[in-house]
This record gives sequence, C-alpha cells and structure tokens, in this order.
Amino acid sequence: MVAPELIKAAQSGDRDALITLLREIETHVYRTAYYILGNEQDAMDAAQEALIRIYTKIGSYEEKAQFKTWVQRIVTNLCIDKFRRAKPTVSIEQHDLTFTDHKSVEDEVLSAYVAQDIREAIDKLPEHHRSVVVLRYLQDFSYNEIAESLDLPINTVKSYLFRARQQLQTILGEYKKPSRDVVRG
Repeated sequence: MVAPELIKAAQSGDRDALITLLREIETHVYRTAYYILGNEQDAMDAAQEALIRIYTKIGSYEEKAQFKTWVQRIVTNLCIDKFRRAKPTVSIEQHDLTFTDHKSVEDEVLSAYVAQDIREAIDKLPEHHRSVVVLRYLQDFSYNEIAESLDLPINTVKSYLFRARQQLQTILGEYKKPSRDVVRG
C-alpha cells in the first residue's frame, strides 16, 4: 500500500511526505467509512476525521502492525463510534453509469440494481458484521489483518464473517434480478 520510506519520512516531520502519505490512503479510508456508515456525507466526515487523526498520530505508529491495518483500525473505530452515536439512514444514490462497448445499456442498468441491492443488504448487517465484511471483501484484508485492525481474536473474525455471510444469504436469498421488462419500462 504505502512505501515504508514514506512512512518514516512522515514520522520524522517531513510535511511533504505526510501530505503524500495522506493522499495515498484517503481513497481507502473513505471507502471503508462509506461501507460501514452507509452514506456519503457521514463517510466524508469520518474519513476527514480519520485523516486528521492519522496526521496527528503518525509519530505514534509502530511497525509492530502493518501500516494499512493501523489506518483501518483508526477509521473503523471512528465509524463504529459514529454509528453508535446516531444510526445512519440508508440513502438511495444515483448510480453513475459508464457505458462501455462490451456491455449493453440494459446490462449496465441491471448491474446498478444488483450493486444497490448488495449495498442495502450490507447496510442491514449489525455494525460488527458489517465491519468485517467491508474489510474482508471490499478492502481485501486477510483474517489476520482484520483481527489486528479490529483488535479481535482471529476466531471471532471468522465467526463474524460466517454469520455475516449467512445473514447476507438470508437477506438476498429471494433476490432476483429485475426483469428486462422492468428496465425497458
């Protein structure tokens, strides 16, 4: 994710290195916040707060943990705190559809429906299950990295993922793609 030299330079007070470091991680931080909190505004607020915290605490980062797990722990904990303070509302967003030569307009619209349904299913998970799903499937973290990020035993991570998959299967169990007639109107 981030070069160790960049981290060391940022820790030693190199302002340009710190800014570069924050720019490299901001997309990952926002993505995690968005999938945990479920809406853009809360995610932007949490990501900004996480980046500020990283900025102020970079000196306390120790190489015992991978940098990406340290960052994810910060953003995940902030999001969980924010989630606990006020339950987020699920917002139905407009999908930015980019049409390509190899997909029809109908396929793009159907993909948008599927993505929205999956997003809504993830939003229905309890916060601890949602966090492990986001880190595992959207951030591609290993079980060990998730355990380290969330400060959980690895067996708890596995259990949460197992239960989350069961819940998603139940939520999406009767899922059917919208018929092409629905798309055509």
